Amino acid sequence: MNVLEQEIKQLIIDALELEDIAVADIDSNEPLFVDGLGLDSIDALELGLAIKKQYKIKLDANSEDTKKYFASVSSLAEFIQSEQQAA
Repeated sequence: MNVLEQEIKQLIIDALELEDIAVADIDSNEPLFVDGLGLDSIDALELGLAIKKQYKIKLDANSEDTKKYFASVSSLAEFIQSEQQAA
């Protein structure tokens, strides 16, 4: 597991106050919403804000691409890395 994916997993746990879940419990390729981790739209907003704050990244809530980025921890990590390299 790469460092960025581990950071994102910890950010998810902290931002959403998921006290019963450990970093090791989150599969990087598992869906974050509905199936998988089971997050909902309110969780998406909170997670989006946490990512914007932590990584200084702009997110467009209405973009189809943003929905793809939030599909899993690994897709979020790829998105964050690409945004950081572009900056």
